[in-house]
Order: sequence, then C-alpha cells, then structure tokens
Amino acid sequence: MVSLVVVAVFLLCGTLFRPPQVAAFKPLFQDGSLTHREITQMAILRKTAEVCRDIATAQGRDFTLPINNRLTPSAVQEACSASATSLSAVSSHGFYSAITQMFLSNAVVDQLFALSEAHHIDNEAFSEGRDLITQGVAAVKASVQQESYMSARNILGTLCHTLQDFYSHSNWVELGSTAPFSTLIKPERALNNLAGPNTPTCKSCTGSNCRDNILPEILLQKKLTSGYFSVFSSTKPAGKCSHGGSLDRTSSRKPTGGINKDDIRSDHGFLHHRAAEMAINATVEVLQDIRLATGDQAFLRLVGLSQTSVLAFVIDTTGSMHDDIEAAKNVSFSIIDSRRGTPEEPSEYILVPFNDPDFGPLTRTENADIFKERIHSLSATGGGDFPEMCLSGLLLALAGASPSSDIFVFTDAAAKDLELRSTVQAMIERTRSTVTFMLTNPFSFRRRRDVSQSKSFTSKSMSLSDMQLYRDLAHVSGGQTIEVTKATLSQATAVVTDASTSALVTVLQVVRSPVIAENISFVLDPSLSNVTVYITGESPVFSIYSPTGVSQSGSVADGPLGSILTVGNLKRVKLNSDNQTGEWKISIDSTRSYSLKVIGRSSVNFLFNFVEQLEGGDFTPKNNRPFIGQNTALFVSVTGGDSVTVTDVLLVEASGLDVVNGTIKSLGATDFLVNIDRIPEWAFVVQLKGLIHDSTRSLPVRFQRQSPTQQQGSRVTITAQPNNTIEPGIPFNLNFTLATNATGSSYTIRARTDRSFNVSFPSSLDTGTDRSAQGIVTLTAPSDTESGTDVTLTIEAEDSESGDSNYVALQFTVMTKVTDFFSPVCQIVSIKADCPVECSRASWELSANLTDGNGTGIAGVSLSRGNGSLSLSYVMSADGTNVTVASYNTSCCSQEVELVAVDRVGNVGTCFASIKSPSTAISPNGSTTASSSGPSTVGPNGSTAVTPNGSYSVSFSMCVALVGLLVFFLCG
Repeated sequence: MVSLVVVAVFLLCGTLFRPPQVAAFKPLFQDGSLTHREITQMAILRKTAEVCRDIATAQGRDFTLPINNRLTPSAVQEACSASATSLSAVSSHGFYSAITQMFLSNAVVDQLFALSEAHHIDNEAFSEGRDLITQGVAAVKASVQQESYMSARNILGTLCHTLQDFYSHSNWVELGSTAPFSTLIKPERALNNLAGPNTPTCKSCTGSNCRDNILPEILLQKKLTSGYFSVFSSTKPAGKCSHGGSLDRTSSRKPTGGINKDDIRSDHGFLHHRAAEMAINATVEVLQDIRLATGDQAFLRLVGLSQTSVLAFVIDTTGSMHDDIEAAKNVSFSIIDSRRGTPEEPSEYILVPFNDPDFGPLTRTENADIFKERIHSLSATGGGDFPEMCLSGLLLALAGASPSSDIFVFTDAAAKDLELRSTVQAMIERTRSTVTFMLTNPFSFRRRRDVSQSKSFTSKSMSLSDMQLYRDLAHVSGGQTIEVTKATLSQATAVVTDASTSALVTVLQVVRSPVIAENISFVLDPSLSNVTVYITGESPVFSIYSPTGVSQSGSVADGPLGSILTVGNLKRVKLNSDNQTGEWKISIDSTRSYSLKVIGRSSVNFLFNFVEQLEGGDFTPKNNRPFIGQNTALFVSVTGGDSVTVTDVLLVEASGLDVVNGTIKSLGATDFLVNIDRIPEWAFVVQLKGLIHDSTRSLPVRFQRQSPTQQQGSRVTITAQPNNTIEPGIPFNLNFTLATNATGSSYTIRARTDRSFNVSFPSSLDTGTDRSAQGIVTLTAPSDTESGTDVTLTIEAEDSESGDSNYVALQFTVMTKVTDFFSPVCQIVSIKADCPVECSRASWELSANLTDGNGTGIAGVSLSRGNGSLSLSYVMSADGTNVTVASYNTSCCSQEVELVAVDRVGNVGTCFASIKSPSTAISPNGSTTASSSGPSTVGPNGSTAVTPNGSYSVSFSMCVALVGLLVFFLCG
C-alpha cells in the first residue's frame, strides 16, 4: 500500500485560480524559516514520543529517545515499538500518513481561508480565532470518540493553523512571554488585557527597521494586539499595527510597517524562531489536552502510530453465497486467531454486507471478537433478482475504512447500482485503497438458492460488461479480479492473508490491454521480504528469471525460484527468501488482457500528494484530479528510514509504456518536491526509484516502489469553500464553482454522501463564455445524528459530450453545538499515608470528589500518572450535585498520582497529588517525617501546591477551588 491519505477538505483552488500567498507561517516550504508543516510535525512527534515514554515507564520498559525538535517519524516509530523485534514487521507508513494529513490540512487554510481574519487572528480577532480553536478541539474529541480518525486529523490540522498563527501575528512574543497563551484553548478563561479598538498600538517603522515599532506603553501594560491585514484596502483603525509584507496594503498607511514573524525576512523576522518555538509548544499543549480527553491508545490511533493492517470485507449475502461466506469466515478467523496479541494483529476490522435492495450496516471495530461475531452471524438468504447492490456496499467500506486499506469484495453477481461507478472510482482515488474482487462462478449458469425458504431458481451468469466493471475498478485501485469456482475459493483466499500483513509495499504493477509479448523487469532490494508475484488473466504464459540467471516456468508449481499456486485466473508466485536482491525479469505472453503485481514487506515506502504553487513561492495541497496538459508538482515523502536517496519520480502510463519524468528537489532527508512538466492525458501511476544506503554493504543498492492506485487528469475542476462541521437537523449550503478551459460546455452534476444524508443539487451546469459556473449543494444530517459522526460528500462534474470528469470530496463532522466549556472540579477529601523506608511494605490511599457543576456531567475518570488501583462510586450531594468519588490505593513506592476527569463533551480536568517531601528525615523506626514547607502557593498555570505538616504535597490544575484539605501524616 503506497499512498497518501487525503486532506478532508479536498479542495482544489484550481489551476485556473491561484490565490495570493496569505500572511502566515509559510504552509509547506521555506528556506531558512520554520513552516506550518515543520511546526505541526515537530509538535506531533514530541507529544507522541512523550505518550510512548509514559506508557513504557508504566510497563517498566526503558525509553531512551531524547525528546526534542530533532525527532524524525522513523526514530519515534522505532522508540515506540514495544520490542526491537517488532520494528521490522511494522511500517511507519501509517504514522507518516497521519502526520502528513494533519500538516496538509493545516496548510490548506492559507488556500481556503486566505482572507479570513479569524483563521489567522489578524485585525485583533482574538475572540473569533479562539472560537475556531475551541470548537475545533471539541470536534476532534467527538470524532475520536466515534473512531472517525480521518475527520479528527483534518480538523486538528485546521485548528492548529489558527493556533500557530497567533504567535506570529500577535505581539505575545514581543511582550516577553515565555509560555503559550493557554487561554486560547480554555474558553472558560477571560480574554483579558486586550488592546481596545481605539487604542493605538504601533508607530511607523524607521525605514525598513521595524524592531521597535510597537508602542512602549503597549509593552509596559502588557496589552495584547495583532496586526491588521488586507490585500484590497489600506484602511485600518488609527494607530493600529499592520501585519506587514508586500501583499498587506494596510502597512503602507501610518503607522507603516508590520509586526508579523512569518519568516526570518518579515518585519519582525528577528523573532521568527521564538514565535515558531512558542507555536510548537502551544501545539503540544493542545495535543496533550486531546490526549487526556481521549486516552493514550486513542491518541496513538489519531496520530496513526498504532495502525498496522486492516481486514476489510464486503460480502454479498444472497442465497447462492453460502460457500463464499464460509470461505470469508474461515480466512478471517485464521488471520485473527494466528495473529492475536502479535505485532501482526490487524488494527481495524471492516465488514459490509449487501444484497438487493439492502446494503450495510458498516461494522468498523478494533475488537477482533466483535468482528468474528458479526461475520459469523451472516447468512445467505434471498436474492431473487440477479444483480445486487455491490457498489453501494463497496462505497460504504471505502468511506469507513482507513486510507490505503485493502478491501475484498466477495460476490457472484453483477452490480445493480451502476450509477455509482464514477463515485466509487473517485473514492478509490481519494482514499488510495486497494479493492480486490473475489468472483465465484462468474461465467456459469447457476442455480441460486434461498436457504431460509428452501426455494431455488435459475439466473444467468455475469455478462462481459458486468465483469469488465469489476476489472476496471480493481485496476484503478491497484487490486485484482480473481475469478474462481466456489469449490476453489478457499485456495484463492491466500491473497487475503498476504494483504493483511503490515508493512506491505507495491514494487510493480502493470495492466496490459491490448496485450503484447513483453519482458518486464523489476528491482528487489535488501529491505524486502515475503515477496509475492500475482498474475491474473485467462491465458498468460510466463517465465520468471532471477538476478543470477536462474529461471522457472509458470507451469512449474515448485521450482528453484519459488512456489506457484494456480487457482481460477490467478497465479500466485511466492518467491524463495534467499538471494532476492537485484534485477528480476518476467517474460510474459497472453492472448487476452492480464495484470501483473509484485508486492513485499518493507519499511521503505513513499507517500505523495499533488501540490499547487501560491504567489510568493510556497505550496498548498490540491486533492482532486490535476489539470491535463499543465505543469504541477508532487510533494513526496519516503518512509521507513533516513538512508534513502531518491533518483527518479515518474508518471508511468497505467496500461502502456509511456513515461513522464519529474525534476526532484530535496527538502530534507526524507521529503522531496517533484516538478512535473505536464499532466498526461492517459491514466498513470506514480513510480519512485532510488538507492538504499545499507551499512552492511560497501555500495548503495537500487530500490523501486510504485503507487498501486491509478491517477488521471481532467480538463475541468471543482472548487468549494468547506466547513469542517455541520449541525444535525440544520441544512448546510455549500457553494461550489466549476471551471474549465473550454467555452460552452455542459456538465452533469452528481452529489452523494456515504451515509445517505439528504442532499439537493443542480442536475447540470453550463460553463458559458466565461468558462465557469456556480452551484449550491444543500446537505442535511438527520437531527438524531451523534456528535462526532463523519460524513463524506462527493460532488462530481462530467462533460456530457466527452465524458471527462472531476470531483471534489469533502469530509464533515456532525457536531451538536457545544455550550459547556468548563472543566470538571476536583476536591481532595483525604490522603492516608504512613510510609516506611522499605516502601514495598506499605501502601497509601487517596479519596477525591469530582464534580462538573452545571456542565454535561463527568463521563470518565482515569489515571495519567500512578500505577495503583482506582475505583469509582457515585453519590449526590446535599445541594443535588452529582459527585463522582474516586478512591485510589497504591504502594508507597509509587509516590505520585494524577487523576484525569473528562466530561461528556471532552473538557478535561487533572488532579495531581504526591506523598514526596522536599525535606525528609529518617526516624528510628524507619518511617519518614517531612518538615513543613510553608503555605499554599499558586503557580503560573493557575495550579495550587499545598504542603502542610505532612510528608506529601498536592497540586490541582483543574480545581476551581480547594476545599476541605485536612491531611496529616503520623510521625513515627
């Protein structure tokens, strides 16, 4: 699996419209300055490493990785692995993908909300900016609770842009601040000491020197301000600071100049690195808040660290599918039972049944037992009408599964819902998931039976056009169409076992139609293992040749190079493990179309995403089909190690021999910008070649990888202005624009969601002489939709004459409006501790009351520090308040505890207690006595530390008030 998960907003501010570079930390690339990409990645790596360190400590394992801004995904992946032996089996592809998704969602804000003062906290829009941040944090927590991790990543990236821009666009750094402005993520706190609307804040710069342009009284009084910005007008309130820069027209009006710290060449560029470091720390802070609200394991899922492989089945449940369902059960149960508790255990299970007229529901779970229960409950019934709702079921799985998943469709019937073909193809391109169709008896005249009603009836087999639909979708996704009998299906499910392996990469995939006799070469490198070759087709004749010249005919089941399984139209070649490195060759001839695919296990893989250059030189992602005939760029990241050199990035014709070469620019050890002169008219795959520098070899060795999913260009583009969240029951109007380089074209419009929400849209649009047209899609989520539910809206436009089409896919999170922003409150009731020097001989206890006032109520209490036992009970106070009573007991060797209370909308409170003493003396009987360290103190973050005459101290970062602390330790 090789691809890049896409950004949820999925918008193309098309080739025909290039917005100006807005004023902000640069989105992706900037020589010498830190960008939103780097700030976001550094923060994610730091917080992820901290979570892994805390888990390792709790489990008694060492964690030696230094946590700083020089971390790499590979280093964090390795350090977070439970054991060194599991590292080779686990790919960092999911971790890279999740990080990339978040920083691309961050970068796209500069494209979609270029002129929004709230999104960039320009024009002193502190309240509006904080609303975006806090609402986004609430949506992330709700999405994680629903296991909608893609939506959560998109929203998180977007809100982090606004959070990070605060430190570049305001004077927080100039005020001498040394810590993040936590009020931005805590809406219960007042935004105090803001410069008033009529308060002057700046003076004109002296020439190009703007070091001292903030008024002294603003700095002295610690007044908070941000620069004004406009690309259209120079108007701003009198005496106010401007953002600055060539695009900011307000900076030409007195007071001239600006205060932004977007890069080292900005007006306040001398503070750029301090602002960037503050932005990193602020991002770490919001990640910690999300971690506490969701838990460590859910947080690791959010950042993509715990994802290995996905087991995803779409199964026809009509009467004739009894044997197929049994085969799917057997292979899935075998995978689950053999890999449970190992690094190879799938991290997610997907199941979608379909028949006619029904499809679904989607089962998406991390629990293998739930998946086994659901698939075991499937039965083959009904199905009097031959075609089934196959594409509807597949579309549901594509939307529900993680990106780059392998999805297997089991059916023996044609698809009835052919109108979904283009939507399914768009979703395949968007998610980069691989779809393999397991077709049984596709050409036979079959007797279909209704097991439940003991009825039987005959039905014709699939037509060639029915078969071709499945083949085409499989080829687009990089999958296969395997055609077998019901009796031999169990043998063909070996491909399911192959695909459910972590760290799977595609070395090569070709499709040939029309066919030619051909010698096809591919390179295997030392990092590869478990290499498998698949050839699917009705009549291929082939021989395979090793780098040393040894050959094996495709008719030899067990030969010097490997074992060959032949079942139906599939030939599966499992290469022997010895002497694989080097250039291999397959000589193949066929009278009909065929596909060839080479896969293996390796930590070395790559991600790519099309990006678009903005005025000013930086790039933002564009995530639908690129424009045919025009130049574009790819942002490429190589995963799995820092010792890789990329030599070639190619667009290779999917069903032919043509190639478009890219020009490569290195952006660091693992990231590259690849310029493409023109997008071809034919469908293509992205192929990467390079060198691996192996310490065990004197010379580097060649490697190659390929994206399994086909891409294609278009001569039309769709853009839209999205909103990350929608409210249940309230219609949401989405404006979109259609643009092309041709005049007078007519386009058919289609709009659908993966959850069957109500959608209205224009059936067609004409571009006219101005080569563009506007439309509105109205989307309504049912009023009973749970908060955190994700929904994908796909809008397609198809030229009525040529068939040329493009799409935009937008992902939304359904969110009920959040009104509770107050954290739960903690009151320590008692601490009982009399701990001897030999700490293992005794224990200590803590009791605390936790309440949520008039909020939504406490949803859960857990430990973020401490390894004792925690029990909860529930009472009601005299004034009618619901109280959660937490009782904690642990060994005296574990001297600290931190309770985490989360309410029903994700607000977090923490409560810390310690029996450590700053000064202790050993009494004759072995107990410890602490000296008093004075009265309570309030720390800079609002926490309270109390050290009465006992050997403990208590601090609370969540308690609004500390009441009833009466704790004394007995001296021996």
